[in-house]
Amino acid sequence: MKAAWQDEMELGNSAFANGDMASAFGHFERAHILGQRMTWLHVRAHCGMLRIGWSRRDGFDIAGQLLRIIAAVLMSRIWVPAGNTGGSNVSAMQRMPVPDDLRRILDA
Repeated sequence: MKAAWQDEMELGNSAFANGDMASAFGHFERAHILGQRMTWLHVRAHCGMLRIGWSRRDGFDIAGQLLRIIAAVLMSRIWVPAGNTGGSNVSAMQRMPVPDDLRRILDA
């Protein structure tokens, strides 16, 4: 799981460096799904999303990610909504379907 999380983060960081924010955000969402039960991985996925919000100067997204980072620190080991992609565009409490490829990784 950690290797898959790292792959998604690296793909997200690469896409970010190339200016492809949509692709970067998608990879950070996938990393979020994989790492949301492990505090440090969960926080780092949100930090990737925060970088995108910051680069876009999107106040809503910046505020949303800062709140989610705090929640990740406090809640990762207690409760997280399965499959939640972690973006500010979705409720932090919403359970979401887990993509099949990520489900296989999480179930292993």
